Amino acid sequence: MIIKKNKIFTSENKKPILYDVYYNENTKPQPVVIFCHGYKGFKDWGAWHLVAEAFAEAGFCFVKFNFSHNGGTVEQPIDFPDLEAFAENNFSLELEDLERVLSEIEKGNENLPNKFSSISLIGHSRGGGIVLIKAEEDSRIDKVVTWASVSDFKARFQEGTESFESWKETGVTQVENSRTKQMLPHKFQFYRDFKENEERFSIHRAVKNLKIPQLIIHGSEDPTVSQKEAKAIHSWNPKSELKIIAGADHVFNAKHPWDEAAIPDCLKSVVERTIAFLK
Repeated sequence: MIIKKNKIFTSENKKPILYDVYYNENTKPQPVVIFCHGYKGFKDWGAWHLVAEAFAEAGFCFVKFNFSHNGGTVEQPIDFPDLEAFAENNFSLELEDLERVLSEIEKGNENLPNKFSSISLIGHSRGGGIVLIKAEEDSRIDKVVTWASVSDFKARFQEGTESFESWKETGVTQVENSRTKQMLPHKFQFYRDFKENEERFSIHRAVKNLKIPQLIIHGSEDPTVSQKEAKAIHSWNPKSELKIIAGADHVFNAKHPWDEAAIPDCLKSVVERTIAFLK
């Protein structure tokens, strides 16, 4: 297996994107899978490396990357030293990052197989919303899969509440990162960017208009994103497939760091179900 870690996509006047590639050498064109992490997530979280290996063993080229404004840096991709970047992040930037990754695959990159047969997207949590929007608007995407995805970005802003009004007034709000105990800043530009692109950022609209195969996977015990959101997404596209994993939490019973050699059973079920769907 070929594993290339912490490679960098650079674009002029833009923050670099750090990425990893996993695949087996093959003369035939390979199907590519791009994995998008969620809010406060990163490509090296928990057992994602074992997930990547499982996909490569199944014949896929698996690409996972850090969104450019996720708070990590090229030097420190796991912790969040760049809080200024985190504060400037928004959905437009994340969709632009995904576009940059897609363009690199399309034009050929020395770290990627030079021939690919298809492109599928997998998104976890907030990354699920991002891949659904991108899959609907980009004809290069062949299939889309969400793991523990959110169904609505707008609801999470809690417009009209006291905390929202305070955010609007001060221009910045803080959210604790339970893993690092840092207070992570969000500037109010995040909401403004959403309002300016509200139609584009409607997951409901994107899913209703999807024309490609769609798989939705969710844990029955997810305390972060209710399985009701998975059922809502499924209801908007009757052709989609929905799989609820019994006993699984938001990260399918993995954790960070993940020191074991095998992935947890619930996450293994997610990987197997996804591979079967993509094949």
